[in-house]
Amino acid sequence: LAKDPLLNVCMDAKHHKTQPGPEGKLHAQCSLWKDNACCTANTSVEAHQDQSRLYNFNWNHCGVTPAKCKRHFIQDACLYECSPNLGPWIDQADSSWRRERILHVPLCREDCEDWWKDCKDYDTCKENWHKGWN
Repeated sequence: LAKDPLLNVCMDAKHHKTQPGPEGKLHAQCSLWKDNACCTANTSVEAHQDQSRLYNFNWNHCGVTPAKCKRHFIQDACLYECSPNLGPWIDQADSSWRRERILHVPLCREDCEDWWKDCKDYDTCKENWHKGWN
């Protein structure tokens, strides 16, 4: 059988391993990928920290983020850091800390609705989380 070149690959990014493989001790929400991951155990722990060293980001940048809301962002971080099956959505990036990123990854309607329901009452003081942090 021909192997799909878009699956079982890791992005060329800051915290990703070069090849996916087992990581038996992935933390909490990232443990879904423990059998075949692009992240390390340390990365999975950092994805759950309020003040993460992964990208020097604080989930509570505009006040305390409720746990029910934060869990969606942590799951998103785990998917980004750990999944070896994002190949179809990998795009080139022109930045000092990553050569690739993901774009247009589909989200199940029920996940989107749950994310909205759990976060709709939380305010952010930042218009764009991808730039302008000093």
